[in-house]
Amino acid sequence: MKITSVNNDLVKETAKLLQRKYRDESGQFLLEGDKCIEEAIESGLELVRTFKLEGYEKFPEGIETTEAVLAKISSTSTPPKTVAVARKPDRKWNSDYKKVVLLENIKDAGNLGTILRTSAAFGVDALILYGDTVDLYNPKCVRSSVGNLWKIPVFEINDFSELESKFSGYERVATLPKTDNTIWLRDFKPQNRILVMFGAESTGLSDALKNFATQNVTIEMDTKVESLNLSISAGVILYEIFKS
Repeated sequence: MKITSVNNDLVKETAKLLQRKYRDESGQFLLEGDKCIEEAIESGLELVRTFKLEGYEKFPEGIETTEAVLAKISSTSTPPKTVAVARKPDRKWNSDYKKVVLLENIKDAGNLGTILRTSAAFGVDALILYGDTVDLYNPKCVRSSVGNLWKIPVFEINDFSELESKFSGYERVATLPKTDNTIWLRDFKPQNRILVMFGAESTGLSDALKNFATQNVTIEMDTKVESLNLSISAGVILYEIFKS
């Protein structure tokens, strides 16, 4: 099959997935580039359709198309040679998860994708998106996770009572600036079941989650530096807590 017009109905339908509204309505999202698509296939994601540049040899069942069409359905300034549509995986909560990360009110899709990748690297069992957080299937998040978005189950929770129900038996760690109520990360000894909570760079964790925490930790660093980028902070903390 070949499609060359940017006004083709299938192309227009695919381009709508650049918007969260249509991703939510359809339960589908975009995969951009060979590596992302290959990782999705290896992980068992269901692909709805694949577009590829005319003459490109990968993905023989893909719809051949033009650079103009790929540009219309891609979020990057230089479109990749392949773009696919996949169905969102259906995740079920498992009460046996022992290492869980929570992100509250994260607005930057690149940070979210990078933390997903970091969490997968350090063996985190699940990730919780809490509050007003950027869409997990934002194309920038999908790209920055580098194929790890479907390697770790992600759940959205907006009800604090649900958090209490799921994590009442966990050690709950708030990541905070240094105060009298925090300990240095190097001095922290994690328990068997642990929830590590990160807030947005601009606002930090909400009071509700600070009060929910059973322990508060701070990264030890030079006093001339006020703070770190969220994804860098998460990388340092997750490595230190889960490296064993």
